[in-house]
Amino acid sequence: MSMIRDLRAAVRPSRVSLRKDSGTYDTTRDPATTSAVVDCAVYRDGARVETDAPLSPQQAMRQVRRDGGFVWIGLHEPTEDEFAGIAREFGLHPLAVEDAVQAHQRPKLERYDDSLFTVFKTVHYVDHDELTANSEVVETGEVMCFTGRDFFITVRHGGQGSLRALRHRLQADPELLLKGPSAVLHAIADHVVDGYIAVADAVQDDIDEVETEVFSPGRKGTPRGTDAGRIYQLKREVLEFKRAVAPLLRPMLLLSERPMRLIDPEIQKYFRDVADHVARVQEQVIGFDELLNSILQANLAQASVAQNEDMRKITSWAAIIAVPTMVCGVYGMNFDYMPETHWKFGYPLVLSITVGICLGIHRTLKRNGWL
Repeated sequence: MSMIRDLRAAVRPSRVSLRKDSGTYDTTRDPATTSAVVDCAVYRDGARVETDAPLSPQQAMRQVRRDGGFVWIGLHEPTEDEFAGIAREFGLHPLAVEDAVQAHQRPKLERYDDSLFTVFKTVHYVDHDELTANSEVVETGEVMCFTGRDFFITVRHGGQGSLRALRHRLQADPELLLKGPSAVLHAIADHVVDGYIAVADAVQDDIDEVETEVFSPGRKGTPRGTDAGRIYQLKREVLEFKRAVAPLLRPMLLLSERPMRLIDPEIQKYFRDVADHVARVQEQVIGFDELLNSILQANLAQASVAQNEDMRKITSWAAIIAVPTMVCGVYGMNFDYMPETHWKFGYPLVLSITVGICLGIHRTLKRNGWL
């Protein structure tokens, strides 16, 4: 039980909301160097092996083969040439290497001879003062993981989702690092999925805000609606979120249910917890999509109702104006023998009758809700 608590404490620090009060993400590669390697370290007996100078991946692997342990290499957006040497050194499969360099992959788990290749989509909530039709709500990146018997390689794409803080937390827990690369894979999976949960909570707030605006009372107590572009943009962002979450469930189930020689049996059972969280977020995102569909339809219905109301008002005033228009048209024909044209009270009588008819029509239409 102590191992369970340590594992969760290491990979799940207190969750921080991704709203406006949250801090920025860590930087990626060191701007002072052009290397794609963010960090490279050897871990032996649950601790990081300290060296006088930074190790290259080849030097780190030679140490591991000589003295044991495993190497963890972190890269950020490597080019094909930058990654070629590492791929040869660790015997990575060419198809997995191609996916890791080109990025834009869906979440998946692939097994090769001596390694596992796992793709995660990282999701970051983009703070905004006001949701508009052009607001970016979620920003996605990618983390590709190569898991071997004595190595673990992460390849990140995108400007967010740094693993530096996670590496430090794992280094503070030697008992977990003793489990080898599979413990690091679980920590990254749990870290990514925890990010999904935080983003889902933030997106829920945006949807609640839009829903409130759509159904809040406007003129005469009727819902005033909102800009349909905002709802559609939020729906697009939720769809992007869904593409990151939905495909990840099957890989997590495979890692939790199917025995794999590269995954420590004591670590494997904890992937089930990650899979449960992925399923929960997936259900939330599907619910978001359905709710936004309903909100969009309700907003469009309100727009149609508002247009119909405007048309009724225009029609009502046209009906009222038609009365004096007709009377003026009749008496504007200039015939010599027309009744009332030479009568002393003809003008006030016709004017009174016209005004009376107009007032009667106005009262009738207003009583029926057309005005």
